[in-house]
Amino acid sequence: MSGPDLRRAAAARALDLVTPGMRLGIGTGSTANAFIELLGERVRAGLEIVGVPTSEATHAAATRAGIRLATLDEVPELDLTIDGADEVDAGLRLIKGGGAALLREKIVAFASRRMVVIADAAKHVETLGAFPLPIEVNAFGLRATQRAVEAAITISGCAGPLTLRRTAAGAPLTTDGGHHILDAQLGRIPDPEALSRALWSVPGVVEHGLFLGLASAAILAADRGGTAEVTVLGSL
Repeated sequence: MSGPDLRRAAAARALDLVTPGMRLGIGTGSTANAFIELLGERVRAGLEIVGVPTSEATHAAATRAGIRLATLDEVPELDLTIDGADEVDAGLRLIKGGGAALLREKIVAFASRRMVVIADAAKHVETLGAFPLPIEVNAFGLRATQRAVEAAITISGCAGPLTLRRTAAGAPLTTDGGHHILDAQLGRIPDPEALSRALWSVPGVVEHGLFLGLASAAILAADRGGTAEVTVLGSL
């Protein structure tokens, strides 16, 4: 099965968790877009929920799907967040931020009673780090912050190049919050908690893509002979 088919299968399983009246955090990325499409179908059939998007891109996609939206200021406590992940390990630790929405995604996840991840089973890894870790940083003092982040990575027992994420036109990418992203290509992260603490010691770091202790479950879809097999890590 193709990647889109697997993402849709995981999204369909997550949709079973959505009940009328829910306050729902809606993630960002290709798998979240599959969920938005299915959720929109259910909403147009009469399901009443209110969604809080984690990015401007998600806001636009959810609006097109006919989903009623609110801000986190209007709805500060959420029942459930459904979002994708770039990597997930057996302990439900995540790397997120490939879609450059990690700050808003983490704020929304933290405001939720539950966060459930949906993903292609290929995102399930033994050790985090093969996917470059996004680190959102303030544009002010960028070079100084980059040097401090490099030192923090070394202190935490990791190693690998750090690059500034750029747009297709070559300009530094700017997030919805007006920040830049440094991508750390570490290969493996033996102690995600230690790396998280080290990164938080750098004043210019706004957020990082290690989501630790936030996800309660992950719905993973794998190709089994042309059929999507959905498995669950954690508790739904």
